[in-house]
Amino acid sequence: MLTLLLLTAHARAQTLAGVTLPDTASVGGQAVTLNGLGLREKYFLDIYVGGLYLQHPTRTAATAIAADEPKRVVMHFTYRAVSKQQMLDTFTEGFGAAATGPQAANIAKMAEWVPSGGVKAGDELSFDYVPGSGTSMVLNGRVLGTVPGPEFMKLVFGIYLGPKPPTPELKAGMLGA
Repeated sequence: MLTLLLLTAHARAQTLAGVTLPDTASVGGQAVTLNGLGLREKYFLDIYVGGLYLQHPTRTAATAIAADEPKRVVMHFTYRAVSKQQMLDTFTEGFGAAATGPQAANIAKMAEWVPSGGVKAGDELSFDYVPGSGTSMVLNGRVLGTVPGPEFMKLVFGIYLGPKPPTPELKAGMLGA
């Protein structure tokens, strides 16, 4: 009975900062499971709740980044508005030196997909990776564009789970720590 209760408790959606993300999602027609939630704060303001969805949940960042399987990073925005320029500045900071490396053209392409009006509270922006297809930027369920190949996926997921995440708390939460 205790095992059943523990499994049921683990299967529920998770809530953070008033945002509830479902325990499962579909990426490329395949089920992925919510690995964890983290809060992105800047200057003491809640910007978004980030969620990490994986086919095989893990608490190890390197495993989550390297896995060549369907997965998603979702940002559910809580702040009233984030402009396109603010988003681009954040991506530039996140991509760091890679912005001038072999993935520079793909980073520039992704920057073009950021909506001119930015995002507002309640919007969900995700990066969905499907092996053989690539990494798609998705806003409120609408695909804005896709970059093929696992290399770009590793770069994008590395922003959130790599050695220099937006905040250590966001990374830890997404990894379920």
